[in-house]
Amino acid sequence: MTDTAIEHQTIRLRRRAPIRARTFWAYGGLIFGALIMLYPLLWMLMSSFKPDALIFAQPTSLPTKLDLTNYVKGWFATDPSFGRYYINSFIVCLGAVIGNVFACSLTAFAFARLNFPLKKTLFAVMMMTLMLPHHVILIPQYILFSKLGWVNTYLPLIAPKFLATDAFFIFLMVQFIRGIPRELDEAATIDGCGMFRIFVEIIFPLLTPALVTTIIFTFIWTYNDFFSQLIYLTSPNTLTVPVGLRSLIGNSGGVYGQLLAMSVLSLVPTFIVFMVFQKRLVEGISTSGLKG
Repeated sequence: MTDTAIEHQTIRLRRRAPIRARTFWAYGGLIFGALIMLYPLLWMLMSSFKPDALIFAQPTSLPTKLDLTNYVKGWFATDPSFGRYYINSFIVCLGAVIGNVFACSLTAFAFARLNFPLKKTLFAVMMMTLMLPHHVILIPQYILFSKLGWVNTYLPLIAPKFLATDAFFIFLMVQFIRGIPRELDEAATIDGCGMFRIFVEIIFPLLTPALVTTIIFTFIWTYNDFFSQLIYLTSPNTLTVPVGLRSLIGNSGGVYGQLLAMSVLSLVPTFIVFMVFQKRLVEGISTSGLKG
């Protein structure tokens, strides 16, 4: 190797050194931040295997053994058991997911493809509802559902979803549909398809990324919803997981190990859904939010 080649190699190594140092500190900072964010979850997980006397006496120590006593006792600490709360949550989530997918996709198709009076005005009003706090409409909604006899049922949590009340998902699908070529609609029209058939056979199948995003967000938001479910569900047999955790506080008599154990279990469904559909979630957001 000549002196010139050695000199060039030395210069390249010197240039790479600052880049490697910046990369090291960048990744180190990200890992440190991730540990800070994950620490409460890790503490909750470790404490769920400890006896109550050690949870706060030795908060940072690792459990000496894998003791599932808190999980078993916490599962049956309420009447009905915690399994019933899971079933109730999945019923509410399933109804909300079906409602949002059905109603929001139809509404988005109308805004994106159909022409009707006051279309832009109605779309603007729909978008304005995103800035409307939920607490503003809570009392009128409760009075309405109470007069209908829906309190202490799942209908107040599910029925509004079939009326396309989630403007965020409508906007998401509208942006996605606007990116689908209109030539597909025109070709289907020439073949004799009406607007509803165009939606069912052409638009809806192509909406898969946006629909998956809608399903994931609807499931997570509905599953984690505490306030609405606390307002409308009063019977122990109708309680969902978030409200069931609240009732566990009173029934366990300050037994923190059982409460932490059930809190860990309550995170499992959302964690599984996010991990399984993570790629689809990112794809749906990136391909929907950047079009229009």
